[in-house]
Amino acid sequence: MKPLKAKVSITLDAEIIDEIKALAEQDDRSFSQYINLVLKEYLKENKERLKNN
Repeated sequence: MKPLKAKVSITLDAEIIDEIKALAEQDDRSFSQYINLVLKEYLKENKERLKNN
């Protein structure tokens, strides 16, 4: 079963949006999919850092 997703609204700087859109396109993902991927990786890395401290 696919994980449930929720819609959220956030405000981002225009430069960040442009950069994420370009990276998402290079990775053949949607803007939303790419943000989700980046946040998952960040949370995973942050969890590991906290675990090792």
